[in-house]
Amino acid sequence: MAKPNPKATSLNLPPLDPLPEATQKYFDICDEKLGMIPNVLAAYAFDVDKLDAFTAMYNDLMLGDSALSKLEREMIAVVVSAVNRCFYCLTAHGQAVRALSGDPKLGEMLVMNYRVADLDPRQRAMLDFAVKISEESAKIEEPDRQALRNVGFSDRDIWDIAAVAGFFNMTNRMASAVDMRPNDAYHALNR
Repeated sequence: MAKPNPKATSLNLPPLDPLPEATQKYFDICDEKLGMIPNVLAAYAFDVDKLDAFTAMYNDLMLGDSALSKLEREMIAVVVSAVNRCFYCLTAHGQAVRALSGDPKLGEMLVMNYRVADLDPRQRAMLDFAVKISEESAKIEEPDRQALRNVGFSDRDIWDIAAVAGFFNMTNRMASAVDMRPNDAYHALNR
């Protein structure tokens, strides 16, 4: 039975023990599929309602129906996390980009500076928009949305880009505020 890391953050918020049955089952599935319980989940394990709210939003945005591919959503997560210099998300989602793309260089370029990556115009516009949301959201105007439409994004896609970028701006701030640390395993995967 997989147990969450009680040192996922520097806060003294130990995971519930025992975990509710449904939460334990979810953690066991993570451990089986990933070989670990991501520390972000372990960090939330002190309060099951907060954990459930976090995972519901994450699963909807990153795994739910969308015209954005899983890789594109992970690319947004990495680029937003680069703007915010979020150690946890750069490590975890940089690994996801490496895994989904099969290209370790792409993962590193997105972590360091997405502008050096060989991206198609659609991906470039998507990431430019995500960065603008992160750096100066009050300056988003109709021409910014139209630039996305011009490269083939629908209004629903624009919503999804904004939702993923907004979510990672929030989670980056939480991770930094509580000193959330990525699982060591992320560093070596898919290189």
